[in-house]
Amino acid sequence: MERIKRIAPWLVAVGFFMENLDSTILNTVVPVISHDLNVTALSLKSIVTTYTLSLAVFIPISGWMADKFGTRKVFRTAVALFTLGSLLCGVSVNLNMLVASRVLQGIGGAMMTPVGRLVLVRTFPRESLLRVMNFVVIPALIAPMVGPFLGGLIVEWLPWRAIFFVNLPIGIVGWWLVGRYMPDHRDPDVPPMDKWGFLFFGAGVAMLSYVLEVFGEHSLSTGPVLALTIGSVVLLVAYGIHSRLITDPLLSIRLFLIRTFRISVMGGFITRLGLGGMPFLLPLLYQLGMGYSPLQAGLFTTPQAV
Repeated sequence: MERIKRIAPWLVAVGFFMENLDSTILNTVVPVISHDLNVTALSLKSIVTTYTLSLAVFIPISGWMADKFGTRKVFRTAVALFTLGSLLCGVSVNLNMLVASRVLQGIGGAMMTPVGRLVLVRTFPRESLLRVMNFVVIPALIAPMVGPFLGGLIVEWLPWRAIFFVNLPIGIVGWWLVGRYMPDHRDPDVPPMDKWGFLFFGAGVAMLSYVLEVFGEHSLSTGPVLALTIGSVVLLVAYGIHSRLITDPLLSIRLFLIRTFRISVMGGFITRLGLGGMPFLLPLLYQLGMGYSPLQAGLFTTPQAV
């Protein structure tokens, strides 16, 4: 057990590092990918938004899956999906295939982060939990610093597909180590999955994300955009009502009654509205607007993460 306690935080930390590295390493090479796939650079924002959307849709069910099937099996499956998604991204021949592969990556990433935290919470006593959490968060903070630079460095010397192949050896070794050293926690009394909640919430978030994307591209007229917006709001409101009527909802809205939780979520949401687009937009500005190379754009983006 002591050996598992020593190795498990490293496995979770590497998973966090892979996920955050993949979120930032791609931004610097968007112009290169758009030129190779013969699409506009801004249309490639779909490979960023679909990854984030997959996280939003599948993170809520990751805790239930861990309780139902065991943390080891779910975390190992997440690493396998993320690694397979990385391979498919690297061999993608068009934008649609790349977007679909990013969705697969997102599903794997959605299960890695919350299940990894769940493993630590259930493995370590409360007095040492803060120290362990700080340890596994550090790689997640380092990844945005090295991601843009590493992406620029790779495409300076190698094809852009190599940025996805970086994950393959890490994922394969991690998959093997998780099978040997990841604690296997599960809840024998886990309630049934909230299928209607997953449908309402997942469809509502997906539709709202699509509305925001097409709104920025102006590819649809006002009528369809308005209809999609109303549909997404109706689905999310339906989820809010549904969650109050059942005992074990997918996401408990009652958590927002806790003042500290409510303030932290609202503050994080407002902050991300301002900062979320910068890692994507700045490399485009440096390369398409100012003519810098991907490597230079990565170096210019790194100080923001620092």
